[in-house]
Amino acid sequence: MAAQPVGGQKPFHVVSPVLESLPLSKAVGTKVFMKMENVQPSGSFKIRGIGHLCQDAAKKGCRHFVCSSGGNAGLAAALAARELGLPITVVLPSSSGTTPVRKLEELGATVEVYGKVWDDANSRAQELAETEGWVIVPPFDHPLVWEGHSSLVRELKDSLEAKPGAIVVAVGGGGLLAGVVAGLQQVGWQDVPIIAAETLGAHSFHEALKAGRLVTLPDITSVATCLGAKTVAARALQCARECRVLSQVVRDAEAVRAVQQFLDDERVLVEPACGAALAVLYSGRLQRLQGEGRLPSPLSSVVLVVCGGSNIHTAQLRALQSQLGLE
Repeated sequence: MAAQPVGGQKPFHVVSPVLESLPLSKAVGTKVFMKMENVQPSGSFKIRGIGHLCQDAAKKGCRHFVCSSGGNAGLAAALAARELGLPITVVLPSSSGTTPVRKLEELGATVEVYGKVWDDANSRAQELAETEGWVIVPPFDHPLVWEGHSSLVRELKDSLEAKPGAIVVAVGGGGLLAGVVAGLQQVGWQDVPIIAAETLGAHSFHEALKAGRLVTLPDITSVATCLGAKTVAARALQCARECRVLSQVVRDAEAVRAVQQFLDDERVLVEPACGAALAVLYSGRLQRLQGEGRLPSPLSSVVLVVCGGSNIHTAQLRALQSQLGLE
């Protein structure tokens, strides 16, 4: 279903389905609804906010976009640029692998591989924006991106019969978290707890929460490269002061195991980034939070944001399982 026009412009994202998952509901002992963002035209939720930002920039006269990405942001920006008839250069780190490069080139983007992790690629994108006069598309750290992502929660409000007891999201740079918080505030659900999932080795949000300030990880060591921002957006830390945010860090092996379990249960292949959020449900962490009194018991329902699956295929999943000794 197409999303409603905003300010006279039809958005590039679609209204994604909200489906109940019986296997996940059984795993956590309460009804679990999946917000299926993996069906977005770019393959992830990123098209909501990035599409919104690109439309705004085009209206203001943008002639060339540049975006740094671990994969999904670049795909969203490339799709938006194609729809707007504008050129785009996407800078990826080498850790992103070959799949996003191929997909980006199919969308007509110019791709540059630079550095090992997203932070390296981002420095290069900023340099190109400055020297070439291009408009930079931030993958997660911009108010227009958060505003676009907030549409996800408005759709939940329209789809669900009642307010959920908790929302589970994966956190990389913090853009989805910021958008979900903005959406919760818009619909009057700001008391809904958010469970923020990260993988160990890409857990910059968890470290920032613990320290009460932004913390830069020395390196990204997780296989969930789409979560790989060494420093989370400052807005993500503010969100934790405005809403109830519970941080959960899972191991790579748990995230990849959850990806396989979800594939078996729901016939949907997602990335390890989404596997981090799934692992919270499959591993008993949600019940542990209830047992500790940090989440209500019972919960009316839980919403899981199935954030995306553009940058994975079955051979890659098998390789990750082999790398982590899960075969």
